[in-house]
Amino acid sequence: MDKCYAAIDIGSNAVRLLIKKVKDDENLVSKRLDKAMLLRVPLRLGFDVFSLGEVSDTKAVKLRRLMKAFRQLMKIYEVTDYRACATSAMRDAKNGKNIIKKILQDTGIDIEVIDGQEEARMIYNNHVECLEDRTGNYIYVDVGGGSTEINLLANGELIQSLSYNIGTVRMLSNAVKEESWQQMKDDLSRLTADFQSINIIGSGGNINKLYRLADKKDKKEQRLPVSSLRSLYDVLQPLTPEQRMQEFNLKADRADVIVPAAEIFLAIAGIVKAEYVHVPIIGLADGIIDNLYAKTLSVEVR
Repeated sequence: MDKCYAAIDIGSNAVRLLIKKVKDDENLVSKRLDKAMLLRVPLRLGFDVFSLGEVSDTKAVKLRRLMKAFRQLMKIYEVTDYRACATSAMRDAKNGKNIIKKILQDTGIDIEVIDGQEEARMIYNNHVECLEDRTGNYIYVDVGGGSTEINLLANGELIQSLSYNIGTVRMLSNAVKEESWQQMKDDLSRLTADFQSINIIGSGGNINKLYRLADKKDKKEQRLPVSSLRSLYDVLQPLTPEQRMQEFNLKADRADVIVPAAEIFLAIAGIVKAEYVHVPIIGLADGIIDNLYAKTLSVEVR
């Protein structure tokens, strides 16, 4: 029987269910996990939380219904282990604990609210699948709706994980403090002062969409020159979300957040003097499953 893992990522912009499988009869040390399904629902919890301080009753009901649906999907795919994590919006929501308690009662799904440091570390854990061949110095950046997670890697080793309350939905809600920008700038300037030729590994739906929209990119290496990102930003920024939807075939929940996402990546690129952004298809849900998979391997080794 195939082993099957699921990750539920309750973000500030969207909620995701990722399911991956691995064969029992394969060499688990080298076997790559195969994606069985990915479902993304744009609940946009952050627009409530960053403006009102809590999740509205309407969206709380929708989140409970979604968790019920996810529970049924996990049964259909015969998931053997799962983890559900909530990030920035639920961290900030005054009614977050009550919502999570109600979801546990209704669905049996136990949601953990993880802090920014753990979120950064789990995103970094995608090296199990994506970074095995990466050497050199990198800033690993995941831009979410409520926060940005950053990992500094030097010669394949994790040096430090950082998290800042700077996110796309938070920016659209005018809820990012100037001190957060300054702290990020100061930290990155200090941490990267002794490193040469630092570039970015980006994760999240926005950087993947920006990569696909860009005219000039390195498809072989799957990387986006910062100059191309800047040019694309200059085109997108003056447009309304409706115009971006029409001209670039973007969904409504992508058309507004894609510009602040580009601003965050460009800001970080400017601080560390990066020339390009690697764009593997990775995110928090992948990191959650990597953790579950690693625990399985450690048990089997024993």
